Amino acid sequence: MARSTIGLTDTAVRQLKPKDKDYVKSDGKGLQLRVRVNGSKLWNFNYIHPTTKKRVNMGLGSYPDMSLKKARELTEAARSQVAEGVDPKLTREEEKAAQRYSENATLRKVAEEWFEIKKSEVTADYADDIWRSLELHVFNRLGETPVSQISAQTVIDVLRPVEKTGRLETVKRVIQRLSEIMNYAVIKNLITGNPIVAIKSAFKKPKKQHLPTITAKELPDFLKKPHETNVTYITRQVIKWQLLTMTRPSEAAGAKWSEVQWLDNGQANWVIPAERMKKRRQHTVPLCNQALKVLDDMKSVSEQYEHIFISLRKPQTPINSQTANMALRRMGYQDKLVSHGLRALASTIMNEEGKDPDLIESALAHGDPNQVRSAYNRADYLERRRELMQWWGDYLDEAFSKGTGSF
Repeated sequence: MARSTIGLTDTAVRQLKPKDKDYVKSDGKGLQLRVRVNGSKLWNFNYIHPTTKKRVNMGLGSYPDMSLKKARELTEAARSQVAEGVDPKLTREEEKAAQRYSENATLRKVAEEWFEIKKSEVTADYADDIWRSLELHVFNRLGETPVSQISAQTVIDVLRPVEKTGRLETVKRVIQRLSEIMNYAVIKNLITGNPIVAIKSAFKKPKKQHLPTITAKELPDFLKKPHETNVTYITRQVIKWQLLTMTRPSEAAGAKWSEVQWLDNGQANWVIPAERMKKRRQHTVPLCNQALKVLDDMKSVSEQYEHIFISLRKPQTPINSQTANMALRRMGYQDKLVSHGLRALASTIMNEEGKDPDLIESALAHGDPNQVRSAYNRADYLERRRELMQWWGDYLDEAFSKGTGSF
């Protein structure tokens, strides 16, 4: 008959003396006490690994800081994990690592992790805008605060001064971005819930405003301004290109020579890759004759570089996407027109002229509402869009002639 282990007692543990070698006393059920030569007494749980079936030692703490009663309780908990096929030692190490991660998980660090994923889903310019807004309005106050300590009130207190300046749209965007970060923290098990999920109700709602633009009647006068203002040749060309192609400022400014695909008949398409598009979908722009003229005019300026509209100071990089907006302000269109509003101008004129709404939406890269036509008749649809873009180029030519005769 196997001999049963006699359990330890507090008195017995207290009276154990060191020897010339370490030795072990067993309490049973895997709980052991190792007495070191230096007199220290260490609790240890010895068990068979549920997967590898090898013997494993798991330290539980030192006596007397860890009492016999507490060591037995920890042993019972660990034995239950082993019985369930769980390695208690590995579990404890993972919990400690998670705790260390949680303690060091400041808002900035969590935001950096989230941003690595987020920036792959949006354009580079939009990604820059996201991070800039967090740097400007959040990180200076909350960047080093652990996400576990962030509450709805702390965020409200940080954003209230921004609200008082009237920048309600900024408050709205920052809240959206912060909420995404806190949702990410939930997924990473850093917090149990998003504490700011409903704080937008604590702020005034921004009034929906359309981007400033001009009317068709104002277009000829607008086209005079670049010649009357200190606007560089490249800036005039990029504004013209954006107007002719109905693209967003960042898309137009970042145009590359390699994105232009020439056809056998002398026509060309500008194929903007998905990573530069707001909707993250490749967009093809059939180029009208007037747009081809812009390309021809730019060859002598930038054909040897990657980008069509280059920065004068750093020709290896494209012109800044905000250059057009700065030029519009110098032209006297402060609060009257922004470069993004040129898209709205094109859309308004085309709709007023009775052009196909589906074609207009597709030209604006809003997606083709007619999925059947998009899937099965793409070539014909692209040619219809080419006709629309040529009509738009001719319309602008006529407007140019009412202004200065050239842009």
